[in-house]
Amino acid sequence: MWNLTRTFKGRVVLGGNVSGESIVTHQGLNILASYLKSLNDRNGKAICSDQNNKDLYNKDLAGKIICLPQTIGSTTGGMILQSVTELGIGPKAMLFSKHIDSLAAAGIILCYVWNNKKIVTIDQLGDEFLEFVKDGQHIEISEDGTVIVS
Repeated sequence: MWNLTRTFKGRVVLGGNVSGESIVTHQGLNILASYLKSLNDRNGKAICSDQNNKDLYNKDLAGKIICLPQTIGSTTGGMILQSVTELGIGPKAMLFSKHIDSLAAAGIILCYVWNNKKIVTIDQLGDEFLEFVKDGQHIEISEDGTVIVS
C-alpha cells in the first residue's frame, strides 16, 4: 500500500496554522503579472494572468496554498501581496521548496503588520516537497513549519 500522505519540515518565515488546497508551479512566480488583471478589475477573484507561467495561467489563486520552488521577487512582490490581501483575494499560504528572498519575506510580514491578514510562509521544504505536491491536494500547515500534504 502506498503512503499518500507526506510530512515536510521547513523554516518558518511567517507562521500559522492553516489548511487548504494546493496550487503548484515548478517555476518562479511573477507576482505583478499573476495578479495584474485582478488588481485592475477588482472582480473578487485572483485569476493568474501571467502567460509565461504555464502551471498557473488562468487559475484562481485566491485562498489557495501556493507551492513553488523559490522567491517571488523583492519588495514589489510584498507590495502586490499587500494589495491583494486587502482585496480579500490573497493566498492562504506560500510554500517554497528552496527559499524566499529576504525583501519578499519582509513584504509578506508587512502585509500582516499593516492589515492583519496573514499569508503563512514557509521555505526550505526541500526539492522532494515540490516533486510530491500536486494541484488540488489538501495541505495542513502548523505554526512550527510542519507541512502535511495528503
